[in-house]
Amino acid sequence: MRPILSPAPWRLLRTHATGASRSRLGPTLSLDHFLLRNRALSLYRAVLRGTRRVVDPNTRRETRKFARDEFERHRAVTDLDHIRYLLSTGKTEWESMERYIDGM
Repeated sequence: MRPILSPAPWRLLRTHATGASRSRLGPTLSLDHFLLRNRALSLYRAVLRGTRRVVDPNTRRETRKFARDEFERHRAVTDLDHIRYLLSTGKTEWESMERYIDGM
């Protein structure tokens, strides 16, 4: 014999399934923001992968911390032109840093 459930749990399930959806992820990104976000993540991953070649563990740690701090500092930037500028500058700085790392 199945127990009879009170209507309260069913009401909660129904409102959860059909209620206004609130995303845990935040607001929806435009296509341009989505593409630039992917470029930023790609640059960040490239920096982290590149720091593996730094021999000194303290320098490696400081380089990773600097990169993370820079990305965190600019996390709230929403202007597309400013994001493009930051990505371009960051990529240029990283490429010059890579040349220095490879020369060590």
